[in-house]
Amino acid sequence: MKSFMAMDILERATELERTGRSIIHLEVGQPDFPTPEPVKEAAARALAANHTRYTHSMGIIELREAISRHYRKRYGVEVEPDRILVTSGTSPALLMTCAAMLNPGDRMMLTNPGYACYGNFVDYCGGKPQWVPVNEATGFQYDPDDVKKRLTPATRGILVNSPANPSGTVLDAERFKALAEIGLPVISDEIYHGLIYDDAEDHTILEYTDNAFVLNGFSKLYAMTGWRLGYLIAPRPYIRTLQTIQQNFFIAACHFGQTAAITALESPEVAAAVEHMRRTYDERRRYLVNRVRKTKLKLLAEPTGAFYVFADARQFCESSYDFAFEILEKAGVGVTPGIDFGSAGEGYIRFTYANSLKNIATGMDRLEEFLRQR
Repeated sequence: MKSFMAMDILERATELERTGRSIIHLEVGQPDFPTPEPVKEAAARALAANHTRYTHSMGIIELREAISRHYRKRYGVEVEPDRILVTSGTSPALLMTCAAMLNPGDRMMLTNPGYACYGNFVDYCGGKPQWVPVNEATGFQYDPDDVKKRLTPATRGILVNSPANPSGTVLDAERFKALAEIGLPVISDEIYHGLIYDDAEDHTILEYTDNAFVLNGFSKLYAMTGWRLGYLIAPRPYIRTLQTIQQNFFIAACHFGQTAAITALESPEVAAAVEHMRRTYDERRRYLVNRVRKTKLKLLAEPTGAFYVFADARQFCESSYDFAFEILEKAGVGVTPGIDFGSAGEGYIRFTYANSLKNIATGMDRLEEFLRQR
């Protein structure tokens, strides 16, 4: 299992900061906003009410019912609460999905480039990543016809991420529908849903098929990364297996966190805070895209979701890993090397705009001066 290079950069940046260096963090996709106050207040009330014990392994029924209502209201799909498993973050949801779906040698289709850790989950559960090259011309998204040509008897599922990390692009409805019609289970990572801009629309795979696993949670949209709270929606035949894995590996998600998450989903005040965050991200996105394009970095696939910009730096480097560390050491700016996201990401670097506009401006000033001198 290779390291998560974004964390390699962050950890080195932290070491430099301890020596007194000023570092601008554009490497890690973590909201810089605080968790909305109504959610924190709900957690405090839950603690006062002693919501500090184990819960049902699938999560408290009140939260699962709230998630069901959320998918009905936002997407117009019916998800029964007994198909929802509340997890300690979305990563455990993916781990359990891979464990339930894959026998040794089974294959899971993944985009190359794609989120850095996907292949590690598949490997760890005994499967084999089946990498599907994607490129900037198509927004780093699957071509359904290409997917069909690559199917093998060992292919067990297709993992989709929209809005996507690292590219920030959003899968259109027709492409989503075409992937669903292939007939394989689709694992849809929807953790960045709600963070969309311009005319983009975020669709859930459940609009097109029930033969799907949905990964979602509270980390990104609600600025709750440290709460470690996510959920998994799965086909009914898999639920007991997933529940058994949860019981053995994780027992249950945090009780008071689950109680507070209901407020995150249903409070009008939280909805207003989330919209403020989304508008702020959008302002930063437009600024960062403009600044990147003023450098000699190339950007063809403009992001319309999440909070990332994936820029082509191949004219500057052969190793994006070395280049990212050079930028960190010499310019004091943290960026993530494209190779972290697969071989097809080599030569790219990822920026996050989950940082203040002031810091983004300072970071880009430093980067421009670094590139000019270099």
